[in-house]
Amino acid sequence: MDDADSVFDEPLTGLKQQAWLERFAEVVNAHGSFTSLDSRHSAALLERGATLLVTFETIEGLRTLSAEDQPLGWSMSKSHGWSHLCLLSSGDTWFRAQSVYNYFDSLIDDGFFDEYSNVVFYGAGPCGYAAAAFSVAAPGSKVLVIQPQATLDPRVTEWDDRFVEMRREDFNTRFGYAPDMIDAADHVYVAYDPMQQLDAMHAALFTRSNVTKLRMRFFGSTLQSDILSLDMLTTMLERTESGELDYVSFARLFRRRRNSRRYLRGLLMHLTQQERINLGRVVATNVSQRIRGPFFLNWLRDHPVDTGDDE
Repeated sequence: MDDADSVFDEPLTGLKQQAWLERFAEVVNAHGSFTSLDSRHSAALLERGATLLVTFETIEGLRTLSAEDQPLGWSMSKSHGWSHLCLLSSGDTWFRAQSVYNYFDSLIDDGFFDEYSNVVFYGAGPCGYAAAAFSVAAPGSKVLVIQPQATLDPRVTEWDDRFVEMRREDFNTRFGYAPDMIDAADHVYVAYDPMQQLDAMHAALFTRSNVTKLRMRFFGSTLQSDILSLDMLTTMLERTESGELDYVSFARLFRRRRNSRRYLRGLLMHLTQQERINLGRVVATNVSQRIRGPFFLNWLRDHPVDTGDDE
């Protein structure tokens, strides 16, 4: 095994958050460089190949999503030989901090991003906002964001009442309004569930000529977890890097949803609400035969064939 790969085998599980961060810093420094930006933000760099993946992640999120308590980007670095820059936050901060701005300013001044042939930014939710916003630091980069917010400036998104505690933060100065920050990107892919009204409204603000919107109906509010559970993220990042993540390729990849209980439950509940009971029976019957989930069997029991059904 290449010595550079040994970083991915370092044990990081079973530690409390501060102990995890200290151990993570030790591991990264042994194979790359770790920079503490302030009490809530840090950056971890592993230099490997000519493609750089820049991910924005929360400590809590990565430890929930990864069985190894490792950044999501490490899997791409290990399997594809990509370099990886992970921006970490403790909690959801949207990375609105002067220390983070200063860090990216230093990367720009040093011509850091120019050293790579391809740069890909990735994040989800608040981290998706940050990935889009900071992509301006690397003109020509490609961006994949899941359920991103465009801004939390109440003068623009007063309709979003999910993050009212963040309305005091400044989303208008450096790296502020994410849809404007992606103008220099080569291409941006925005994944969201159009049935989630607030997410769809934010996605609408990202409408640009260099943006492709990837609609994932009936999944709800945890798209990143669902994408990981369907083993789609690696392929999505690959195709983002190559510029091949178009509507057709995504539609083919998205066929994996046929085995997602979360998607199928969402679809069935939508059909039920729309009173399309006969079509619901077709879905529930098919799923119960393939997956045999009790939810679908119970639904069929509660919706027996009714010859008087208008459908």
